[in-house]
Amino acid sequence: MKEEKEFQTESKELLSLMINSIYSDKDVFLRELISNASDAIDKYKFMAYQSNGKLNQKNYEIFITVDKKNRYLEIKDNGIGMNKDDIEKDLGTIAKSGSKEFIAKYKDSKDKKDIDIIGQFGVGFYSAFMVAKKVEVRTKGSEGKGYLFTSDGIEKYSIEDADLNQLIPDSGSAVRVYFKDDTDAIKYSDYLEDSKIEDLVKKYSDFIRYPIKMNVTEQKPKLDKDGKEIEGKYDTVITLKTLNSMVPIWKKAKADVTDKDLNEFYKNRFNDYEDPLISLNLKAEGLLTYDALVFIPSHAPYNLYSENYEKGLALYAKGIFIKERCPELVPDYLKFCRGLVDSDDFSLNISREMLQKSPTLSKIATNIENKIVEKLKDLKKSDYDKYLKFFKIYGDHIKYGIYSSYGMKKDSLQDLLVFPSLNSDKEISFADYKAKMNKDQKNIYYASGKTLDSIKMLPELEKYRKDKTDVLFFADNIDEFTIMMMKDYQGSEFKNISSDNKDDLPKEEKDKLTTLTALYKRFLDDVKTSLSGKVDEVSFSTKLVDSPVCISTKEGLSLNMEHVINDEQPVKKDPNEQAKSVKVLEINPDHPLFKALSKITDDKEIANCGTVLYDEAMMLEGFEVEDKKDFVEKLNSLMMKAYACDSKPQVTASECKDTK
Repeated sequence: MKEEKEFQTESKELLSLMINSIYSDKDVFLRELISNASDAIDKYKFMAYQSNGKLNQKNYEIFITVDKKNRYLEIKDNGIGMNKDDIEKDLGTIAKSGSKEFIAKYKDSKDKKDIDIIGQFGVGFYSAFMVAKKVEVRTKGSEGKGYLFTSDGIEKYSIEDADLNQLIPDSGSAVRVYFKDDTDAIKYSDYLEDSKIEDLVKKYSDFIRYPIKMNVTEQKPKLDKDGKEIEGKYDTVITLKTLNSMVPIWKKAKADVTDKDLNEFYKNRFNDYEDPLISLNLKAEGLLTYDALVFIPSHAPYNLYSENYEKGLALYAKGIFIKERCPELVPDYLKFCRGLVDSDDFSLNISREMLQKSPTLSKIATNIENKIVEKLKDLKKSDYDKYLKFFKIYGDHIKYGIYSSYGMKKDSLQDLLVFPSLNSDKEISFADYKAKMNKDQKNIYYASGKTLDSIKMLPELEKYRKDKTDVLFFADNIDEFTIMMMKDYQGSEFKNISSDNKDDLPKEEKDKLTTLTALYKRFLDDVKTSLSGKVDEVSFSTKLVDSPVCISTKEGLSLNMEHVINDEQPVKKDPNEQAKSVKVLEINPDHPLFKALSKITDDKEIANCGTVLYDEAMMLEGFEVEDKKDFVEKLNSLMMKAYACDSKPQVTASECKDTK
């Protein structure tokens, strides 16, 4: 007898929400129905185990059938099935979850580890109505009585007795989805194509533990009587295929997965032509349970620095694909990592398309982050050249991890940093630097600039070359900002060699400097006056050996940081709004040029001298001269003064002409 009933929830609006709003992609209906089928098998399998032989074990499988003529797709399982009460409760009541109830019922069972139920919200079935004008469910429980549930997904459904002995010999369910008519916007007929179904199963349900089978129509070359292919002739062949892999590589024992296996999986899964630089096969059991594969590509993704780049690892829940990129699983500084995470413990939202915020998610993300950092540290110890290759590509991201956390990640990441240096042929770490520090050296010295070449030209390096003191080179924009957040490394402060560090000088050098400053005070003051607005101080240097001049800065912004900040900000018309370092023009008192210039008494020439010295120093720092014409004119003036070019030349122009 056929019974027609209204859905127990009163609201037509709720059902409409289920069908039209919860899911963002119509394709997921197949994922949801297959997941329900898997759940049903899990339940039967568990109950069979509990029944002491009363329920027979089966060759568990999910079977998909396509009927193009009648425009339906059927997903059949040989799981637990339903009786009439189950149908009323689980299909007749929207958002009533049989899976959730089943878990609750057996949560205290000693065998609860064998319960593996995907669905918990009870709405997955209704996703079928995104594509269906009618859905039929044929089902039979262990008591052997069959039923047919029919609904158009609007307000009503019907239940009637059905003879299912041929379709379902033992127990199970068959969900038949009758597709809507095609529209200009959506071609529902695509879901009747074998290739479409294969693609969807591969994408969403590839790792369901039970085989998903389907008779697939294929074209194979026609053979002649000798077994040779006949050109242009094909036979239509129906082949029974298992569409899913069932056991994902990340579920296999680590001992059974080779590096080659991981490399091939990575290239196929993430469409890369190169093996990954680094692979991690992670497994966690206990309070935190998950499986993960994490890869660091051998080259940065082409759009890594684009605003459109999406970070994250692929998300699976109990082997079912949920989303391609889950940003919560990796921090920003590791956004270049690719991979996936599969866990039974993820809390998903009602559509299973998004993670709920939860302590479990945060703990898994933190655990994965720590494992990646540990792997990088191990690589740095075991294969330094390979690590340098990694750092060349992704080093800025590690620095960003320290900077963006305001130094909170300093302890975990600082030993991953490496830099070129004055005395080393390849990049060195802070630990390497400290191990080679001079006996009385307290600070870690560094030099910064736009490029390595410009840094190597800095005149301030002369003193350190002479003393054989190593200096780290910071050529990336983020370098100084990173160490600013770090402040020190194992008690050694970072010191820019271009900073004004006269306070650190021994007493003898301080006294010498004081004497010289007093002796040439007028000259220094006049030069400072000529450079008003450009420098805050003009002083003698203790850093220079061969060069006549350099630019240093007071505590705060270095020249390079000033440059970086102003370049990254929108152009500001008001110079006072720009970042500005406190500059000091340092003059080498032992250089012959100073001894010559110090004899100049003419105020204009002293002013010219100041401009030339400043521009020279800025050029050595890697900066452009602001007014090239002015610089050349003043340089020429000084040269003419030095060579007394206002006197009669030794050879006149006419004399030169007569000699031709």
